[in-house]
Amino acid sequence: MIDVLIVDDNPIVRMAIRTFLATADDVRVVGEASDGRLALTLAQRLRPSVTLLDHRMPIADGLSVVALLAEHSSVLVLTSDSDPHLIASMLRGGARGYLVHGEFDPPELLRAVHSVAAGHGWLSPAIAAVTISALRELAAGERAESERADQLRRSREGFGLTRREQDVLDLLCSGHSNGAIGRRLMISEKTVKNHLNHAFAKLGVRNRTEAVLRWSGQENPAR
Repeated sequence: MIDVLIVDDNPIVRMAIRTFLATADDVRVVGEASDGRLALTLAQRLRPSVTLLDHRMPIADGLSVVALLAEHSSVLVLTSDSDPHLIASMLRGGARGYLVHGEFDPPELLRAVHSVAAGHGWLSPAIAAVTISALRELAAGERAESERADQLRRSREGFGLTRREQDVLDLLCSGHSNGAIGRRLMISEKTVKNHLNHAFAKLGVRNRTEAVLRWSGQENPAR
């Protein structure tokens, strides 16, 4: 028997889902919740096979609780939101499937419940297409970021800075003061200033702002 917890703040939606599930002999609804906080309480106590999780809810939305729910149950997201970033976040959080209201019928819902209960995944064709597109965009962004990082690394190699001078500049770019840099690197503030002065000379800059811009690969306004 597949025990199901329904989590949705709309009682009409919960009733409709319960009606859909009642057509299967091996599926039973063991609990309902109208917000994420109550869903966590019920999931911990009931240990349902599957949790049908909405996203937009009061007190705690679906995204904020999906990872915790996934520790107690296989999560199948049922929501009206098809935003690719939300889909990716839900799946990264531990959801095994994702369905959008209005784009599935009772038979597909039951197939999805059986699939995630068995430890598999389930994405409707429309959601799968959105997810693939989002993953491609993510991969393209990661490639572009990797290329920028390689370009920055190559440009930094030409400055001839020591490893310690690079460490000091990295912390400077992160917004740390000289004192904070010294504490992080376990050196005196005077030593930090010496490293910065040497780094400024090698970078060809006159102050901290120009050093941050040059070291981070941005245009140096003084040149």
